[in-house]
Amino acid sequence: MTSSSTAHTTVLLQEAVQALEVQRPGCYVDATFGRGGHSRLIMERMHPKAQLIAFDKDLEAVSEAAKITDERFSIRHEGFSHLADLPLQSVHGILMDLGVSSPQIDTPERGFSFRFDGPLDMRMDTTRGESVKEWLERAELDEIVQVIKEYGEERFATAIAKAIVARRQETGVPQTTAELAQLVANCVKTREWGQDPATRTFQAFRIFINAELEELQLALEASLGVLAPGGRLVVISFHSLEDRIVKQFIAKHAKEQYDRTKPFAKPKEMSLLSRDRVKPSQEEVQRNPRSRSAIMRVAQRLPLPTDWQEMSEAFA
Repeated sequence: MTSSSTAHTTVLLQEAVQALEVQRPGCYVDATFGRGGHSRLIMERMHPKAQLIAFDKDLEAVSEAAKITDERFSIRHEGFSHLADLPLQSVHGILMDLGVSSPQIDTPERGFSFRFDGPLDMRMDTTRGESVKEWLERAELDEIVQVIKEYGEERFATAIAKAIVARRQETGVPQTTAELAQLVANCVKTREWGQDPATRTFQAFRIFINAELEELQLALEASLGVLAPGGRLVVISFHSLEDRIVKQFIAKHAKEQYDRTKPFAKPKEMSLLSRDRVKPSQEEVQRNPRSRSAIMRVAQRLPLPTDWQEMSEAFA
């Protein structure tokens, strides 16, 4: 995702757009518009008669998208699980960039970062749902432990959750990101070199409050229905929880599936062909350290068209 400012650098920009094969006619989807870096390059390279549909829950992203005047482009203020609303087998390529954009992280008012003091919010869509602060005001201890442990893979989850609950009983939950980060730091005794003690907890709360993993699973399942034969699925993940879901999804649908309750039944044919796994180059990581954890996986919808003409006719 790229912003119109210099504050954000799109990760795996060239590789992702190349993997989509956007020179063919049809409909493409940028499922996470962000600040539009991928979308803008897609439109530069895609077929003159192609169409690009973008999704994003963030109102600031939607405002950025409104600056695009190309008639082939449209934006939807929705999460990318709404891929399911598109007609069956109507899409030639889907790109999902699962990273949080730098403007979101670096805007204190959004409450995503422990590096800047701001309200404890973390919602991607500030028009709906509850903030992290509102959730912490009502959540039970066991639920807080589970969220930090499951989504943050934090071994000090219990200590952190107990400290939050104790703080809530004494003076109320932390009101700002700085207050939460300090509370977490007091509980985390050891941490990987170069990583802030609050990193895993902030990741956990952000993933949970936005239901990110649940939405990813819904969007991946929806992609099977909306991708036409030969259509490409390109997903860029930034942490192991996301990548595990993507990897397992592709692996599941890249092999024949047998119904063990019906041993003599014909197996369900595989739906996807795994194409590629790409990491940022050393040059990109040096230029943009936030890209170092990125993994891009590429799959293609089966059955594959027999030739270019058949592909073109499928999207005519």
